Amino acid sequence: MNTPRLGILAAVIGATIVLAGCSAPDTDESDAVEDAPVVLKVAAVTAPMTDVVEAAGEAIEDGYEIELVEVSDYITANTIVNDGDAYANFSQHEPYMQEFNAANDGTLVAVQPVYNFVIAFYSKTLDDIADLPAGATVAVPNDASNLGRALKLLDAEGVITLDPDVDPYVSTLKDITDNPKNVEFLEVPIASLNAAYEEADLVFQWPSHIAALGLNPEDDGLITELDDRFALYFAVREEDAASAETEALKKAFSSDQVREVIESNGTIDVAW
Repeated sequence: MNTPRLGILAAVIGATIVLAGCSAPDTDESDAVEDAPVVLKVAAVTAPMTDVVEAAGEAIEDGYEIELVEVSDYITANTIVNDGDAYANFSQHEPYMQEFNAANDGTLVAVQPVYNFVIAFYSKTLDDIADLPAGATVAVPNDASNLGRALKLLDAEGVITLDPDVDPYVSTLKDITDNPKNVEFLEVPIASLNAAYEEADLVFQWPSHIAALGLNPEDDGLITELDDRFALYFAVREEDAASAETEALKKAFSSDQVREVIESNGTIDVAW
């Protein structure tokens, strides 16, 4: 009568051993998940911004990984961070970011300056701004922060006169009080100003974009300016500004690897 019971007991013990053997891989998988790096998606529009993000990815400390998210325009770069679809972006100066926040109920904050760059006006037909003809077409950015900067430069060169009671950094076409050459303004997005270069007499552009046309501010700019107010920052949501992830990004974006990328590019300067 005891034999059947022993058989049942043996079967139970055997099943327990089998189940115990099956449970071990689950523990290993859990450990693997715990050891996986935290992936931080960082959006950028074009080189050298994308190059800097990739260099930061090489430098970031253990436990983290940077995934470059390359986008086609600056609004998208901000939107995907503001919506939580990316952790950070590196594509803009602080005035542009503030403009985005105001228009989109954004909560982005500029965390750390990374590099600064010389801005310029270019011309396909002119070698000197003094030769700008009457009735010339001047292409300028259509966003407020870059437009104000462009108009401020034109005012300094005597192409136009701005209302002295208006902060030139926030000036618009309505603030022009004198236009002696009757220039016509064409307002387009930064990313589209290269196309305007083919037709306009004078074009404002960032070095990261004008490089696609084989131009740079030092050699080809008719009017140039370097202003620390417009240094490029990496940005995150306000709620993430003091996080461990953001601290890791700050170290990575001020690393030797990033410095090397910046110093190898003749149109940008380290800003930290």
